[in-house]
Amino acid sequence: MAPKLGIIADDFTGATDIASFIALAGWKVIQLNGIPDDKVDLANVDAVVISLKSRSCAVAEAQALSRQAMKWLNHQHCKRLYFKYCSTFDSTALGNIGPVTDLLLTETGLNMAVLCPALPINGRTVVHGHLFVHGQPLNESGMQNHPLTPMTDANLLRVMEKQASGECGLIPLSCIQAGKQAIQSHLLALQQAGKRYAVLDALTDADLMTLAASLPEDVLLTGGSGLAGALAASQPHNPMREDQAIPAREGNSVVLAGSCSLMTNQQVARYRQTAPAKAIDVERAVEAGDAYLQELTDWYQSQPKDWAPLIYATRPAEEVKAMQARFGLEVVGSAIENLLAALAVRLNQLGVNKIIAAGGETSSLLVQQLGVKGFTIGDAITPGVPWVKDVHRSLWLALKSGNFGDENFFFKAQEIFA
Repeated sequence: MAPKLGIIADDFTGATDIASFIALAGWKVIQLNGIPDDKVDLANVDAVVISLKSRSCAVAEAQALSRQAMKWLNHQHCKRLYFKYCSTFDSTALGNIGPVTDLLLTETGLNMAVLCPALPINGRTVVHGHLFVHGQPLNESGMQNHPLTPMTDANLLRVMEKQASGECGLIPLSCIQAGKQAIQSHLLALQQAGKRYAVLDALTDADLMTLAASLPEDVLLTGGSGLAGALAASQPHNPMREDQAIPAREGNSVVLAGSCSLMTNQQVARYRQTAPAKAIDVERAVEAGDAYLQELTDWYQSQPKDWAPLIYATRPAEEVKAMQARFGLEVVGSAIENLLAALAVRLNQLGVNKIIAAGGETSSLLVQQLGVKGFTIGDAITPGVPWVKDVHRSLWLALKSGNFGDENFFFKAQEIFA
């Protein structure tokens, strides 16, 4: 049978996020890192997730990568396409959600895309077209200080129209709570009014389940992991679990934090109270010398391993802005990502087989440099963040989007196998 769902994810943490929710609902899911260059066995697979590094790259590059992923998924005869982005809609007026959605609409021949970033279990809700994070408007939630995609407007209709080529409408909460017929009638009315996109309100998991049962096949699905999880839950498969679900205790672990989100700052601060921790010297990271990489490696090897040593670039927003002003935004981000990825490779060569990574961009490059082609999905540490295992070797990764988890996340990730 062909996969029910083919998913294009715009970063690696987002890919593991959506894969974990689908697996939790009982579907068999495989996550592939980039577009495969060889044959992949998809026998009895319900969903395929292709993880890209396209969230904050140039628009043309994001569209080219997404087109390649879409064509590969079409060759696998996936019954439905899903474009996955962050539940905080990480994409400025110059961002990639709109252009990639436009590309997929054109390539599929569909007339409308629905936008559903809501993930109530993690505090992401959409009401009157406005995105909230734990009850705070998106632009007051800390996301306004994101170093790559600062979100300064909670109104998703305005955000989408600034970066896309058409007009955006809304399926309000009252309509969703009225049920399937009301949703489908409202979608049709929006299409007849010339709307190209529809933001979907959703306040609860029940709203997502209603949407999953109501969205017609002639709309393009886009959004966070909540809607995809609801789609899987509405069509349960419940395969017998064959894959190992958690890492073994043997081997060593490391925590690498590149995210500067509000929650990752809290997680780093909490973890430093107990575990060995070392802050990255940004100036030395920018210099990109092998001597500094070796110094960090030596520091890691010298530390006790009761709790995984932490190496972090995480900083408060005002410090991040100061570093960006001094060295340049792209220079700082690239230097830190490359340093942490190189460090992950070196530590893995020295026997580290469990890596906890915080930050989407950090995780994306880290996975690429480690040469991981695909994952099986293990147990969730927190909703949307599972342990995942390299399909070819005993290497386990916990890839955390910056704002996911509570302040004890780094401890919880290790308590699973302790």
